[in-house]
Amino acid sequence: MTPLILNNPETAPITDEQFYQLCIANRELKLERTSKGDLIIMPPTGGGTGKRNSDINLDLGLWNRQTQLGVVFDSSTCFQLPNGAKFSPDAAWIPSAKWESLTPEQQEKFPPICPDFVIELRSPSDPLKPLQEKMQEYINNGTRLGWLINRKNRQVEIYRLGREKEILDNPATLSGEDILTGFVLNLSLIW
Repeated sequence: MTPLILNNPETAPITDEQFYQLCIANRELKLERTSKGDLIIMPPTGGGTGKRNSDINLDLGLWNRQTQLGVVFDSSTCFQLPNGAKFSPDAAWIPSAKWESLTPEQQEKFPPICPDFVIELRSPSDPLKPLQEKMQEYINNGTRLGWLINRKNRQVEIYRLGREKEILDNPATLSGEDILTGFVLNLSLIW
């Protein structure tokens, strides 16, 4: 099932607070908003994708618990990017100092911050191009490292700030490089 996009005319913009209230009033829906203001209704994931997302978040969370370098978020967290887009990556990480610079209210709502690290896991029914565009948008807004994991083709697209996208075919592991020092994701659980 592909996401449903509701085009929102520029003459009737939805404010950040209105979007937040819309999400609160429709908790059963996963909503995102593009930088143009269009609403995206994301379909729920299937069991296979949900299990894999959970495995990814578990590994990232355990690494972070050991290092205590930052804060890990799952796909239910919606981030407000500098360009106005509001996206919920499948996994995200922010350094502690960056997270602690937010007020308690900012932390409770949709954090107005771009994660330093994001992962998007492509579901079997997800079209690839919108995910690639979302990954590039994360990078354009300050994400330093991002992985688009494409199970269908057993490929990973690695996005890095200031560099061209790199594509790996059937890698066994992924390294958090100098962003998540010492973090290695074993892809045998994902493929």
